[in-house]
Amino acid sequence: MDYKYCGRSGIQLPRLSLGLWHNFGDTDNFQTATAMILRAFDAGIVHFDLANNYGPAPGSAESNFGKILHTHLQGHRDELFIASKAGHDMWPGPYGTGSSRKNIIASCDQSLRRCGLDYFDVFYSHRYDGVTPVEETMDALIQLVRQGKALYVGISKYPPREQQLAYDILLQAHVPCLLSQYRHSLFDRKAQAENFKLAACAGSGIICFSPLAQGLLSGKYNQGIPPQSRAARSTGFLQPAQVTEERVEAARQLALIAEQRGQTLAQMALAWALHDERVTSCIIGTSSVRQLDSNLEALSNLHFSDDELAAIEQIVSAPSISF
Repeated sequence: MDYKYCGRSGIQLPRLSLGLWHNFGDTDNFQTATAMILRAFDAGIVHFDLANNYGPAPGSAESNFGKILHTHLQGHRDELFIASKAGHDMWPGPYGTGSSRKNIIASCDQSLRRCGLDYFDVFYSHRYDGVTPVEETMDALIQLVRQGKALYVGISKYPPREQQLAYDILLQAHVPCLLSQYRHSLFDRKAQAENFKLAACAGSGIICFSPLAQGLLSGKYNQGIPPQSRAARSTGFLQPAQVTEERVEAARQLALIAEQRGQTLAQMALAWALHDERVTSCIIGTSSVRQLDSNLEALSNLHFSDDELAAIEQIVSAPSISF
């Protein structure tokens, strides 16, 4: 596994990190989840990305991770870099969502109990809620560091204005933002311009989620929507309306370039996301050990020729492709 320093810090992260957004909840197969986490660790993926609402049910991904950690990896805590987040809907009532100090602090305490941990390596504000002053949210993250509940802090999906304000507040408190997390893929490049630029200037590492566009860049939708896929689920984040013929055709064209590179479409999509020098790591979501191993093979070819980049740009620059 290759590792890269995270912004202007002493922390190195694996180029691929394992996300537990899907396939690690109570409705999923616990044995498969265990096998994926152990295989990831054996392959050098030491960074595991959680959030308090991951499941389903919300919180169950953290609980299951905690069980696996303490059963199989208890002696390896100092080799792991464990992240969690708070900010999206988690429990009923006005305090179970959003970016208030109350939600951030209570969420972190609950997440630590579910994972069976004394501290998180990094704890994020999962989103800017549009209401809570950024000063309040950042002050809550700073408090978590002061209390020893988190070693580092991060932000996720913050708009540029609030993103810069967060950096300024954290830096002034001598708790710089270690990681900035944004959705980024060949089909969603909005963060690449302003968000990435601000993060790089602030010395924050950049970690990308959904690098395969919720599976659209895996090739699984090239022949329609499979019955067990995310787009087929009523609660899935990828909706059938997003699986357009234009995007499917773009995926087919990209797969031809990937084939010439000796890669699958998914492997090339991961390599492309990591090709940006500002990106520290990409979060992958997997449903099997086999899929995890296939994603790891993307690291064997991260180089792109100018002709390949131009051909890819021509395909993905069509207005109907971007989310």
